[in-house]
Amino acid sequence: MSMDLNDYTIIKEGEAEILMHAKNEVFYNKTQVNNRDMSIAVLRTFISRWKQEHEALLSKRNKSAAKLPENNVTVSEVADTLNDSDMNTEKSNEECEGPAEKSQDDTCTTSEEPVKTEGKVRGELKPPRVLEALSASGLRALRYAREVEGIGQVVALDNDKGAVEACQRNIKFNGSVACSKVESHLADARVYMLTNPKEFDVVDLDPYGSPSVFLDSAVQSVLDGGMLMCTATDMAVLCGGNGEVCYSKYGSYPLRGKYCHEMALRILLACIESHANRYKRYIVPVLSVQMDFYVRVFVRIYTSASAMKNTPLKLSYVYQCTGCDAFHLQPIGRTVSKNTSVRYLPGFAPVVPQECSHCQKKFNMGGPIWSAAIHDQEWVTNILSDVKSMKDRYPAYDRISAVLTTISEELPDVPLFLSLHNLCATLKCTSPSAVIFRSAVINAGYRISGTHVNPLGLKSDAPMEVIWDIMRCWVKNHPVKAQPADQPGSVILAKEPVLQANFARAVASLSKAQAKKVARFLPNPERHWGPKLRAGRQITSKHISLLGEEKVNGCLSHQDSELDAKRQKIEKLEDAPAES
Repeated sequence: MSMDLNDYTIIKEGEAEILMHAKNEVFYNKTQVNNRDMSIAVLRTFISRWKQEHEALLSKRNKSAAKLPENNVTVSEVADTLNDSDMNTEKSNEECEGPAEKSQDDTCTTSEEPVKTEGKVRGELKPPRVLEALSASGLRALRYAREVEGIGQVVALDNDKGAVEACQRNIKFNGSVACSKVESHLADARVYMLTNPKEFDVVDLDPYGSPSVFLDSAVQSVLDGGMLMCTATDMAVLCGGNGEVCYSKYGSYPLRGKYCHEMALRILLACIESHANRYKRYIVPVLSVQMDFYVRVFVRIYTSASAMKNTPLKLSYVYQCTGCDAFHLQPIGRTVSKNTSVRYLPGFAPVVPQECSHCQKKFNMGGPIWSAAIHDQEWVTNILSDVKSMKDRYPAYDRISAVLTTISEELPDVPLFLSLHNLCATLKCTSPSAVIFRSAVINAGYRISGTHVNPLGLKSDAPMEVIWDIMRCWVKNHPVKAQPADQPGSVILAKEPVLQANFARAVASLSKAQAKKVARFLPNPERHWGPKLRAGRQITSKHISLLGEEKVNGCLSHQDSELDAKRQKIEKLEDAPAES
């Protein structure tokens, strides 16, 4: 098919180049360079870990196979024992289920059944297969193929014929490496994933809007020990703008608080876990980030009916006071251990009275949310060190390194966070500096850290009683004007502090990054850095706030020139019979 390159703009990102038509035919957003760079960094670490886990599994099997003559046990017994232990440790890549339903060529690529040769067990590790379920221009798939070492086949899907044609055009434009590794298909991602269960080591979901309709098929398409990368851009829904819509899509009710973006992450994780549980699977989050106008989570998926029973221990409802910043978590389940047995029981309730003990106001209830850790700090450290060692290969290095640095300093076991400015707004007092407040919490014997979600957010394991006592001591030294007695701030300040706060500067009041003055929250690199128009929509003057005046004017002038060309062509056709 011939094409005029003058109608296309060449866009280069990383080592990939794509051809973009002047019309808004195929979706592309420059802002998502942060998303793609972060995904490449995680994918590199995943492949490294994946190889290490496979080598450890083979080493374990070799040692067991070497003991065969001594113990007079068969190879199959050793394999069965190892497979059981691998499931219990939840660290190995398990073999594909249902071998009778698959042909010899259609096997699990993560760990083949080792073959015993001269007393040793050998296994071959195939390159990981990646599925980009919603590819659009194919830029993400091309970057994976060209930039991630050790990657295997990358399958790019889209349900739009124009997008698939654009993707195939871009694959050819990127040369032999892209042609050998990337393949594009016109297909419904949901149907494709359902008909290819446990086929891919990595599945990437980056839809325009909510990923909820893709999650059920996605959790089935990932191999045991594989990774699901998932983006959600419907932040107005996830952050409480439309709570009923969020409940219908994700099965959780959001609350509108300063922590709403972290709650959005935890709602998405809880939703993925819910879909995985239906197939005796469960998730292990390795990284969860909120950047720009979306949230993105990276989770590994395993199969284990016994481990799946721990899910209620990882989910909680949230009680948020309507008068002050106090919030409390209500775990869904609990366990009781007796000898070697473990019983799973409902969580104790309620964790809060009808009225807030601090300000006497009512509570709103949201959730359930994922209340376990949303990051694996070892993974975060490895990803960050890898990014720093290859900074020239990441176009958005400054942004993703800043986010990863902040995440590496977060308290991993503290869900949600407080806002110091909101605490002061409730009391109508001047705000202490973050260093002073952090010092008071540390001096009281508790931990505190920042959060990557909000530069003013503070995570702490200190109970709200301690937080409000610290603020009461602060107000005693910095008096406030008298407020009506029924105001939440007045009710809180009417109580005497039980804890006498110590505001002397603590050694750990500044994080390592802050002490070294490492940038952690960067401004947008340019104007109109945010969501873009859905592909296929005609660009008009009302889209200036999204795209910028220059971009809109350029598109409008291009559309006008096309209309003029069509008009002239019609006029020539109309004049032709008259001349004859």
